[in-house]
Amino acid sequence: MLQTRQDALGERFQLQRAAFEAQPFPDLGVRKDRLKRLLALTERHEADICAAIDADFGGRSVHETRLAELFVVRAGIHHALSHLKGWMRERRVATTMPFLPGRNRLVPQPLGVVGVVSPWNYPFQLAVAPVTAALAAGNRVLVKPSELTPAFSALLARLAGEHFAPDEVSVIAGDAEVGKAFVSMPFDHLLFTGSTAVGRQVAIAAAANLTPVTLELGGKSPAILDPSCDLDTAASSIAYGKLLNAGQTCIAPDYLLVPQGQAGTVAAKLATAIARLYPTLRDNPDYTAIVSDRHYQRLRDMIAEARDAGADVIEVNPAREEFGSTSRKLPPTLVKNPGSNLRLMREEIFGPVLPIVEYTTLDDAIDHVNRADRPLALYWFGRDSGNRQRILRETVAGGVTINDCMLHLVQENQPFGGVGASGMGAYHGEWGFRTFSKEKPVFLQSRLSAGGLLRPPYGKTFERIFSLLRQIT
Repeated sequence: MLQTRQDALGERFQLQRAAFEAQPFPDLGVRKDRLKRLLALTERHEADICAAIDADFGGRSVHETRLAELFVVRAGIHHALSHLKGWMRERRVATTMPFLPGRNRLVPQPLGVVGVVSPWNYPFQLAVAPVTAALAAGNRVLVKPSELTPAFSALLARLAGEHFAPDEVSVIAGDAEVGKAFVSMPFDHLLFTGSTAVGRQVAIAAAANLTPVTLELGGKSPAILDPSCDLDTAASSIAYGKLLNAGQTCIAPDYLLVPQGQAGTVAAKLATAIARLYPTLRDNPDYTAIVSDRHYQRLRDMIAEARDAGADVIEVNPAREEFGSTSRKLPPTLVKNPGSNLRLMREEIFGPVLPIVEYTTLDDAIDHVNRADRPLALYWFGRDSGNRQRILRETVAGGVTINDCMLHLVQENQPFGGVGASGMGAYHGEWGFRTFSKEKPVFLQSRLSAGGLLRPPYGKTFERIFSLLRQIT
């Protein structure tokens, strides 16, 4: 079976390579047609997509799938359709004086065959959003979805087959071995979304083919509460941002930094905010389950380690429900002042568990962030503009939202991407179009060029022209 899927991968890759060579620069009409078919795939199959993801999670909020996946993708496709003509246009670039009256142009050229490796946590959005950008840029696309969402992966493969020819967009389902084979293909660009650890292996595999990569990874994204912030408003935003998809979000707040002495107050306000959002948990369709037994046990082990180490662990279970041995729903859990050596503070949590760490001064908070790997996201809550500017200037993160959570992700007029261990490269909107294009510089020489006067045989004419060039540059 593995060999069969790897053979199918090779065949689809060669099919798309040949198709691209036959049509290396699709015109605006072709690209718009592909985007409209992608939009139809999104709009006509909403119920099927929600049901498949719900089945894979063992309980995934339909409303969250509609909002955080289908709505986001739909908005991205509409944005691309509205702006594609401008993105495709050759851009004039200024020509420096010595080379006038020649002209410079930048031509955005499709790369060829793009590979997209998507994760399980937002399986539709994080597969189809990169496909949107790749198709807008004129490429062919192969997609490898996660093996942890088999129902959705099978559905996506079927829907892609119904809406696209295999040489336009194809989905290759399979396990981790198929994934290894996928990232080893000589793509013209490879986009991977997933963990930092796997991202390193993807980068190594791609390097063998000199395949350029965009890595959308993760890490420990902090939320910093400034002394000037409104705690009730901040707690409401953080509770929602942390518990969307039960915390299984790469840009979810991973831990809180709060002023010295406020951990207890913040924990109480968070518990109140959580109870408003989710008055019940076990049978509440709004509260999502953990995707697999392995991830569920990983989170339970983190909590147990913190409790055994003496940390103050607060389980927020408003209706005091019993979950039973078959449920993978994990109650929201707050951990006050955990030790820095705990897994909760060393690893990305990726679940509904939120450490609360106190800091003494703003310098202390900034130092705490900067001692760790660069986060994918950073959140700051407060009204003090001076402190806000210090956070923005003195920390490095993939993106920032001020006085809310995660909203920088859905800005189509801004790039989204990580930095350092949280990723490289960016996409969304025009930045996605550029990621999957080669901005080819072109110089158009004029018939009136005097460049021939600088060619051999060198002599007095060369010296006079060269002296003039030195003066004007």
